[in-house]
Amino acid sequence: MLVAEALGISVGNAAILRDVEARLMPGRVTAIVGPNGAGKSTLLSCLAGLRAPDQGRVLLDGASLQDIAVRLRAKRIGYLPQDAPLHWNIAVRALVALGRFPYDDATSPDGRAAIDRAMADLALTDLADRLAGTLSGGERARAMLARVLAGAPDWILADEPLAALDIAHRHALMIELRAIAARGVGVAIVAHDLALAARFADDAILFDRGALVAAGPVGDVLTPAMLEPVFDVAFAYAQMGDARVLISDLR
Repeated sequence: MLVAEALGISVGNAAILRDVEARLMPGRVTAIVGPNGAGKSTLLSCLAGLRAPDQGRVLLDGASLQDIAVRLRAKRIGYLPQDAPLHWNIAVRALVALGRFPYDDATSPDGRAAIDRAMADLALTDLADRLAGTLSGGERARAMLARVLAGAPDWILADEPLAALDIAHRHALMIELRAIAARGVGVAIVAHDLALAARFADDAILFDRGALVAAGPVGDVLTPAMLEPVFDVAFAYAQMGDARVLISDLR
């Protein structure tokens, strides 16, 4: 379990996070949602151990994250930043292999097998020799996620992995994240697409101006009654085939 206890972060006189409590469960997809500037990315960076809170702590299976060695944290928690930069125009397989850095074994049998699995899981095997700079947006998103997956982490924390993707690629990536979670990996994503979050996530954490509004099963959190005061937008449900879809409209 990955737990935030009474997290607080301030920048100057501005409170970015205020007394945030959250519990993320393995084997489930958690969507972290809220308006721009609500503190979503800050929470994710704390959960990844990349930023130490001013107050409170993050616990990984009961141990304080700040007390766990950096290399071990990197093995257990995979972090995908927003708009992950591509610093070198290298082959896709070499890009995915960077995910084995905490193990320093990209050329060992175990390392190669982990890289092969990650590429197969994200349908990248046929693109292994392509230069990463020539990939489409959807292919690049899959390659960046495969890099994280190659490290075989217990947790995958992704900051807006759906950004800049068209609707088909957003659906495909959420299906892939659900498949990863089904293997027991805990998955948390910062998401602005509330309809996709409501459809594909198991749990949700709703923020507003640095404060936790609600957390729990997605059906209890991503509801019109919860979302409308936070976003100042009207929400409703629409039936599309067998699925109930969350929709919104400006008031």
